[in-house]
Amino acid sequence: MNNLEKFSSPVISICIVSYNSGHYLQQCLGSLGEAPRNIPLEIIVADNHSEDGTLDILKDQYPGISLIINPDNEGYAKANNQGIKKAKGKYLLLLNNDTLVHKDALQNLLAFARKSPDVGVVGSKLLNIDGTLQMSCYRFPTITNAIKEYWFGKKGLFEKFAPEGEKPTTVDSVVGAAFLITPEALKRAGMLDERYFAYVEDIDYCRQVWKKGLKVYYLPSSVITHYHGATFKKRADEGEQWKKLIPSSKI
Repeated sequence: MNNLEKFSSPVISICIVSYNSGHYLQQCLGSLGEAPRNIPLEIIVADNHSEDGTLDILKDQYPGISLIINPDNEGYAKANNQGIKKAKGKYLLLLNNDTLVHKDALQNLLAFARKSPDVGVVGSKLLNIDGTLQMSCYRFPTITNAIKEYWFGKKGLFEKFAPEGEKPTTVDSVVGAAFLITPEALKRAGMLDERYFAYVEDIDYCRQVWKKGLKVYYLPSSVITHYHGATFKKRADEGEQWKKLIPSSKI
């Protein structure tokens, strides 16, 4: 049993993409079920043709969840967009299936977004499974920086980081593991670019948000544990990741 009640008028729609990750997804949904219920939530799972029993688990144990079943693996951006189109909530939270939502994480995200009219995207503070801090912010990639790092050896320009301190901080981009999109951002920047099958769509979206006159924030008071990499087991070699950033690197 679970207490993931379906609300007819949700404030936050949580979009989760699933692909052969039933074990992690159950833990994620369990953490959401244990969260305080003073925020009406809607949970939408877009499944990309899982073959590990995920669909049976969702249908049997989570009847309150809105389920999108894709006959093929449509990729992360497109599946999230399917959830966004279906969402009824004012705010959208893109949440990886390999996450655990801590107490007050959603409340703090919502409170900050509501009181800050310039907010487009808010990212949570991410922790590794052992409780250590996970780097979750990016500086925008540029072709110039790519040349400096990969041809002239200036390191660190594409490395993830986490701002110090406990105050909300503006950053170029936050990773998409816990990614709150405000109504104004959706209005101005639209949905994710589906040309990105997986990875970099979060950086690209944050760039569009900044271009549209809104800001991206890192919010340390919203804490989420992220297994990091469980969602996408087949990663490209880290040394080649920068090449995927070029389409979004134009200023």
